[in-house]
Amino acid sequence: MTLTPPALPPEITVFERGWLSANNVLIVGGGHAALVDSGYCTHAAQTVALVEGALGGQALDLLVNTHLHSDHCGGNAALQARWPGVRTLIPPGQARQVRDWDPYALSYTPTGQECPRFRMDGVLQPGGTLRLGTRDWQVHAAPGHDPHSVVLFEPQDALLLSADALWQNGFGVVFPELEGEHAFAEVDATLDLIASLAPRTVIPGHGSVFADVPQALDTARRRLDGFVRAPERHALYAAKVLLKYKLLEWQRIGIADLHAWVRATPYFGMLHARHFGSEPLEAWLERLEQDLVRSGAARREEDWLLNA
Repeated sequence: MTLTPPALPPEITVFERGWLSANNVLIVGGGHAALVDSGYCTHAAQTVALVEGALGGQALDLLVNTHLHSDHCGGNAALQARWPGVRTLIPPGQARQVRDWDPYALSYTPTGQECPRFRMDGVLQPGGTLRLGTRDWQVHAAPGHDPHSVVLFEPQDALLLSADALWQNGFGVVFPELEGEHAFAEVDATLDLIASLAPRTVIPGHGSVFADVPQALDTARRRLDGFVRAPERHALYAAKVLLKYKLLEWQRIGIADLHAWVRATPYFGMLHARHFGSEPLEAWLERLEQDLVRSGAARREEDWLLNA
């Protein structure tokens, strides 16, 4: 049985975006307006237009990022340009990298992704609360997918903004694991945290709002167990996700240009060397392309790879 999520409170608007951009959550009330996560930079003009349309002339006062992957904060700069007075809060752990603007440490250069420079005005404090609209939201550390990620929980209506810690069909790539850290246990602990909060409605970082949280947690735990048993499956999944993500941005790219981009993108070199070093890079990349085509995520037309 599929549970229908209850209607969200009228002060909460969810802009469900495609997978290139994270969902954006607009919360108004008490004369204030806040946005949680801002999408990818190539969608920034659309993000600004969506927020403008929903606010109807009201100013955006607060911008919050659940974590600093490019699909969650790539619209920050455009929103700050549109509303110069907006206050921007980020999770703790990367404030110095944002202040000094270190795109390598922030993962943008290594993954071959873009994120225009933005400012931060403060950090979220796990264990504390954050006033969004007329409600107090608990801030919880949610490491795993990203070591600095947080989730936000509103206890009155048991609403959870889960970012990439929990989707209806899983969770985000566990990037620290790819880099040699042991982070699967942190994913498990974050799933335990979500279960203990017992949300009735989840607004995920990607995909639709959902209510069947026990089913989503079961799906996530089974997926995690599979990755723990066979870490190479997780590494292969991550490589295909990163490739598909860029294909969403490009829509089409020549095979020769694709291979050149992969060779110039540090994260792919690290992934290949750490997890697939016994296979020549070109052969490994061709296998990724074939897997994307076979799954229906891409199409091959002569010397071009196209998004599908």
